[in-house]
Amino acid sequence: MKTLVLLSGGMDSTVALYQARQEHEVVGAVSFDYGSKHNASEIAMARWHCQQFGLRHDVVALPFVNELFASDLLQSGGDIPEGHYADENMKRTVVPFRNGIMLAIACGIAESREAEALVIAAHAGDHAIYPDCREPFMQAMAASMREGTYARIELLRPFMSMDKTGIAKLGHDLGIDFARTWSCYKGGPIHCGRCGTCVERREAFMLAGLDDPTEYALQGALPSA
Repeated sequence: MKTLVLLSGGMDSTVALYQARQEHEVVGAVSFDYGSKHNASEIAMARWHCQQFGLRHDVVALPFVNELFASDLLQSGGDIPEGHYADENMKRTVVPFRNGIMLAIACGIAESREAEALVIAAHAGDHAIYPDCREPFMQAMAASMREGTYARIELLRPFMSMDKTGIAKLGHDLGIDFARTWSCYKGGPIHCGRCGTCVERREAFMLAGLDDPTEYALQGALPSA
């Protein structure tokens, strides 16, 4: 099945790309530059993986998100919170309806490329914080994409019942160089090691029993949920 992949350059979407290449005919990948603090770091990683496979990689600029939306994830927002990724303060990193916007655009690109499906890497660990990563939302978007396109585009979401640890294990089995992925929401020169996504990344490698190739500015004990 001809498939387009939403590729941020993070761990999850990179694993989704590699898995999709084993199961489908991947016609390309799409990244979104919406003004997050870590966009540049992520997109560089996404570009690198696409280059390894000779895949078309499109970057869609969405400057209005940074200009009009309220979220500490954005350059226009406040400081990125630190702590466990399931903590209440992590809701400050939610970008309202981000996945809805990106999926709508990517669906149009997919049909324009004569693809039949679109892959998104939302996973079980996202559910606690991000409402547009939960299965009821995904079901609604899947129905909209299917009914709103002549190609009846399918929304593939292979990780909805998988946590970050499972994704790390799968990526290891697929031979992914995780040093070529980006998680840190702060977007500095190296991973901070303390923000919610860094904590989730560190915890995933630890629980998976895998060596973590990531360079962190700070580590120390992982915070409890």
